[in-house]
Amino acid sequence: MNKGPKELEGRKYPARAHALTVKNHFIQKKADISSRSAIFISGEDLKLYPYCDQTAPLRQNRYFFYLSGCNIPGSHVLFDLDAELLILVLPEIDWDDVMWSGMPLSIEDAYKTFDVDKVIYLKDLQGFLSSFGKIYTTDINDENSKFGNLLTEKDPDLFWALDESRLIKDDYELTLMRHASKISDNSHYAVMSALPIESDEGHIHAEFVYHSLRQGSKFQSYDPICCSGPNCSTLHYVKNDDSMKNKHTVLIDAGAEWNNYASDVTRCFPINGDWTKEHLEIYNAVLDMQDQVMKKIKPEAHWDELHLLAHRVLIKHFLSLGIFHNGTENEIFESGVSVSFFPHGLGHLLGMDTHDVGGHPNYDDPNPLLRYLRLRRVLKENMVVTNEPGIYFSPYLVELGLKDDNKAKYVNKDVLEKYWYVGGVRIEDDILVTKDGYENFTKITSDPEEISKIVKKGLEKGRDGFHNVV
Repeated sequence: MNKGPKELEGRKYPARAHALTVKNHFIQKKADISSRSAIFISGEDLKLYPYCDQTAPLRQNRYFFYLSGCNIPGSHVLFDLDAELLILVLPEIDWDDVMWSGMPLSIEDAYKTFDVDKVIYLKDLQGFLSSFGKIYTTDINDENSKFGNLLTEKDPDLFWALDESRLIKDDYELTLMRHASKISDNSHYAVMSALPIESDEGHIHAEFVYHSLRQGSKFQSYDPICCSGPNCSTLHYVKNDDSMKNKHTVLIDAGAEWNNYASDVTRCFPINGDWTKEHLEIYNAVLDMQDQVMKKIKPEAHWDELHLLAHRVLIKHFLSLGIFHNGTENEIFESGVSVSFFPHGLGHLLGMDTHDVGGHPNYDDPNPLLRYLRLRRVLKENMVVTNEPGIYFSPYLVELGLKDDNKAKYVNKDVLEKYWYVGGVRIEDDILVTKDGYENFTKITSDPEEISKIVKKGLEKGRDGFHNVV
């Protein structure tokens, strides 16, 4: 099984550095913080499905992981802000469970595994907590309610400090994210290459997850979006069960996870390897939207402006194709009609969460061009963002937009009719903001000619060229 990036062999997840970063942000807001204060966060524990003895899959609390690097269920972390002492709290050994699950990690091995100052068992936690004057936590929940009388929850300054810390990735985190992206590259390539055994959307889903598992990624960053034809017009389509028969287009938005760090990649391709005229026109428009934005990514660039740039590039292409008419680029931009075809934000922060923290979205923004933009701030070095423009031909969204005569007058419905079958095109890469520009983590090609060659090469193998039992 793949053990992860070789560059990280012998290194521990930098939990202490993260804790100090959180402290530095926290005291910016809490200048009057008293001595004997601490931050305490509980990890997730295994939970049974209702009326069942089977546990749900564990998804570790991301704030807890950021301060511990620990995926052990039922654990906690305590950071003494004054002494700068990081304490990992492990659950008690359930001796009845050893027969079924084996021995858990010992305290001795925990010291070797985790970047913490002290490791204790849960039975010893009460004494540590009682020594503090104030203990901040994100929330009181099932995992820590027995200590609830000692905890102060939901302090907005704590969330701000945690989010601002997670916003800027260190080299260890970036290495994890590059590895997750590499797994996704290979899995997307596998999907493009396997059309002889992909006759419905579920097969695309299966191929991506299978190849991610083969590379050691047991979890996906989010539910894969695997759609074909008109289904590609639904932004977060997750049915993934429709036939691909008599369709031309595929859109797959899927990203493997590595040690709780996400990748998020979208690719589109023609089912038979040959781009239709309309599909390629829209694909090239989206590719241009992405390329124009990419050139502007650097520290101090404001994401709002890059998002609006993508809309202007869309408008130029739609005027050239004849989908938009009866107005200038600026008039059409001001009307907001482009939102009917590009309704979501240009991209979002990426980290332990697919839509990572710290983006400061404003879903009540009166400007429809900006309302669903999940990142509303200037870029900083070592942020990771997705660059994912898209164009969609959604009957619901277009009909809704065209109810406004000030928008409808710019849309040539006769020309638009030719594009419905495309469904939608989105191209998404994972981008690190560097000192002078950017680094693209996503290596799977987005060049339409190269994609066509990959698909056709796979088709040439035929069904017998693949190991496929069912």
